[in-house]
Amino acid sequence: MDPVAALRWQQRAATASPWLHEEVASRMAERLKWFREPPASWMHWEPVGGGLLAHQQLRAQLPDAPCHVAAQRLPEALQATREGGGPGWNPLSWGRSRGPQAANADTRVGMLWANMALHTEPRPQTLLRRWNAHIETNGFLMFSCLGPDSLRELRAVYAAQGWPEPAHAFTDMHDWGDMLVHSGFAEPVMDMERITLSYSGAEPLLAELRSLGRNLHSGRFAACRSRGWRARLCEAIETGLPRAADGRLLLTFEIIYGHAFKPTPRVPMGPATTVPMEDMRAMLRGRRG
Repeated sequence: MDPVAALRWQQRAATASPWLHEEVASRMAERLKWFREPPASWMHWEPVGGGLLAHQQLRAQLPDAPCHVAAQRLPEALQATREGGGPGWNPLSWGRSRGPQAANADTRVGMLWANMALHTEPRPQTLLRRWNAHIETNGFLMFSCLGPDSLRELRAVYAAQGWPEPAHAFTDMHDWGDMLVHSGFAEPVMDMERITLSYSGAEPLLAELRSLGRNLHSGRFAACRSRGWRARLCEAIETGLPRAADGRLLLTFEIIYGHAFKPTPRVPMGPATTVPMEDMRAMLRGRRG
């Protein structure tokens, strides 16, 4: 993955969430029922890209849990997730936050929610460790991302034409599980599903792909393409992609879901050991338990 291109994509100005991301977030929200106790607080990582409708759904599911927002473009993300105002005389609503708060380096939460963000990160283990630092002991991470079978039909079209890859490679869910453990998480649970979308033609297919991301492959074509090449691309898609019984073009997206807990820290003891105060409190609480 090209890290410069990835950073540019992450820092883009966006006010709407892709349809597919909203759908994945809705399915991921159903998995919150697996947990016996809801989180007392939570953080939404890049909510505009992850799903603004899903953000409101989570706020409704967790009405008493303070919410924090972390984003490359934080002011815009806070504005996009702000709840509408209204008459504020109701005493039951006094003292409650009407919207999420900005996360900072010291913010700790019971759940970190990151929908469809990890597959655009060029240094994923660094990001996983950062997420771990934001989660309280015995809290958990919930995330989703694209898997390696995504766009397999489009990759085959590009390969048949002798073109560079249309997208960077996506990581397998088993590798994500290993990276979670190496980043300090415990009990990772991974699963996946394939979603097949259909399109009336090449143009709407390309328009949706553009809303989902960019080609971040480091070996992608280095210059701008011509109108003639785009016409050849549309023709190759129309003739090369499989079709449904009704003639619509088919394209596969593999969606990976994962969650993992932050365990009580274990500090290796040496002649001199430095332990953060938060970790010491967590270890003492665990010992009393």
